[in-house]
Amino acid sequence: MYRIRIHGRGGQGIKTAGRILGTALFRQGYEVQDAPVYGAERRGAPMFAHVRAAREPIRERGLVTRPDLVAVADATLLQAAAAAVLLGVEARTVLLLASDELPEAWRLRLRFPGTIFTVHPRETRQTSLGALAAGAAARLLGILGRDTLAEAAREELGEVDGAVFAGFDSLARQAGAVSEGAPIAASGYTPPDWIELAPEPARSSAPDIRARQSSVLSNTGAWRTMRPVIDPEHCNRCTWVCGTLCPDSAISADSGGAPRIDYDHCKGCLVCVAVCPPHAIRAVPERAPAAEPAT
Repeated sequence: MYRIRIHGRGGQGIKTAGRILGTALFRQGYEVQDAPVYGAERRGAPMFAHVRAAREPIRERGLVTRPDLVAVADATLLQAAAAAVLLGVEARTVLLLASDELPEAWRLRLRFPGTIFTVHPRETRQTSLGALAAGAAARLLGILGRDTLAEAAREELGEVDGAVFAGFDSLARQAGAVSEGAPIAASGYTPPDWIELAPEPARSSAPDIRARQSSVLSNTGAWRTMRPVIDPEHCNRCTWVCGTLCPDSAISADSGGAPRIDYDHCKGCLVCVAVCPPHAIRAVPERAPAAEPAT
């Protein structure tokens, strides 16, 4: 059975990547599972999709904890322990990274015991990083043809995103590098012990957060892949629009009425970019914020 995880951030097409890969494997005659796993947030938040494929009925359920292939569409997730990108990897696991750095640099940095391949995301849009990872993953499996992959992409997207073939073609020499994992036996499984908990009074157990304004302590701006930047020359100072519609209240007005963005808590959802009447807010890649004017 092939066990695959595709990691990325909300808005990068990770769910679609799992669907493309799963559909292509299904068209190739495999039994398939594919499902995304979201957190509490979407754009910019860590997420992943898992895909299982086998010639026989799949009786495994739940998360893929012993992956044969881990594809990472956003390499910054390797810095976030909560993303659990390397969960369950072994010496036989293949790690695929969308990165402009060489595999050798990543191998030394991560002390990774398995094989690492990289696919360059240089010309890829943020929303197509998942498609890039899906195409590269398909090539590494070595069992999917270009036509099958194209049919799966059309079924899921309505058309073929060029990033799918960019990933597929870039790893032509590495086709078949991923091998099927051995069956995971359930006979040696040890069920967890039951823990008896006495009931608590509702007054103490009902609220999870008992102090006001505690959300300011969580700097969710680290999730961002694109940041909104305000052009003061085009801004009409209609802060009631962007400030009211910001879902995280990360936009406020200064003493002169001009909007200011709290980047510690801006998750990069880009609602402000969409609703700004004079189009004075634009999105720039988070990986190159130093070249942008501060607001």
